[in-house]
Amino acid sequence: MVDWKRYGPDVGRRQTSAGEGGGRAFHRVADELRARMADGRYPLRSFLPSQRDLAEEFAVSRDTVQRVIRELDSEGWTDTRQGSGSRVVKSQRIQSSTPKATRSRSGATLAPLISEAFEQPEVTLAVYTLTSESLDAHIRLQVERIRNGSIVPERITLRMILPAETQHLPYPRVKEDRNDERLHQRLREITERHTKSLRESLRALRTEGLVSSVEVEIRRAPLIPAFKLYLLNGVEALHGMYEVIEREIELESGEEVTSLDVLGLGATLTHHVKDTDPNSQGTVFVDSMQSWFESVWRLLAV
Repeated sequence: MVDWKRYGPDVGRRQTSAGEGGGRAFHRVADELRARMADGRYPLRSFLPSQRDLAEEFAVSRDTVQRVIRELDSEGWTDTRQGSGSRVVKSQRIQSSTPKATRSRSGATLAPLISEAFEQPEVTLAVYTLTSESLDAHIRLQVERIRNGSIVPERITLRMILPAETQHLPYPRVKEDRNDERLHQRLREITERHTKSLRESLRALRTEGLVSSVEVEIRRAPLIPAFKLYLLNGVEALHGMYEVIEREIELESGEEVTSLDVLGLGATLTHHVKDTDPNSQGTVFVDSMQSWFESVWRLLAV
């Protein structure tokens, strides 16, 4: 959990008065709640804290929390009913047969796999994704672990491939109007916000002397992502197809539009681990995905 109070007692209030209209407080709360549901802190079928408690925790208005809950309902994360609260109805699941991914009763989630990757002296992440939203949520958790001394990696290297900014994407878009650019602009803003957060969070570790070497490089490729891919320390791969869904999206203006979008944090991932057998299913999959990533990185991404 990110401790917002560590940034000062007035940070939430400043954003409430100066930034809620622009969405900063809204995005901050929504991002954190998505991350908590994705990594299992709010498990499937559990209830979110009350809107009053969330408003107090994040130091934002009840109106902002209500907007966030409507967004999470629209995305399919939660089901909110008057008098009953908001129940979690979706979480990010991982299909894996490896012991470390199935040791939890609640099933595998991405958070412990990312956490274990960061427990190594040298951390290498290669990521291909539509936006940096999912990764940012998990990286911020690892940064907090490093700051409190729970883990002490010596070197962190992150390479990420995103779609080219000039690439015309079929999603997200307004369902009934292919020429409406508002959701594409919204996607660009989400990507920019989380990419900036990633860079600043990781580079701060080097500046503060907590990690001796931190390298972050983000490139863009002229591809339409049909899947997301995480390669962890060269030995694990997490792969998931983007499922196209129809959902309501609330714009900054308050207007709701019917969109064609894809599942991001909620997408199901398959987990593969490289072992000593060069012909095993896990080894072949990890090696093939690593080769694919390197080819795009070298020849297409800029």
